[in-house]
Amino acid sequence: MSLTAADVTRIAHLARLELSGDEAARTLEQLNSVFGLIEELRAVDTTGVEPMTHTQDMTLRLRADQVTEADQRAACQQAAPSVEQGLYLVPRVIE
Repeated sequence: MSLTAADVTRIAHLARLELSGDEAARTLEQLNSVFGLIEELRAVDTTGVEPMTHTQDMTLRLRADQVTEADQRAACQQAAPSVEQGLYLVPRVIE
C-alpha cells in the first residue's frame, strides 16, 4: 500500500494541519516508508509462533504484600473542613 500526494493532503486537512508542498512531500515519503515496513512484517510467516508479551522469557520478581507505613488518616484529615466516618465531605456540585 502506498499513499499519493492527494492522500497526504486529505489526511492533513482532516487533522487540521497546514503543510507546505515541501512538508507534504517529506510526509508522503515518510508515510510510504512506514507502510513499506508494515508490508515487510506482513510477509513474514508466523504460523506456529505463539504471541509473546516480552522478547525474553522472564518472570517479574514480586515482593511481599505488606503494609510498610503507619495509618495517618486521622492526622491528614485534621486540616479538612468537614469529615464524617473517615471520609472528606465536600459541597454538592450536581443537584
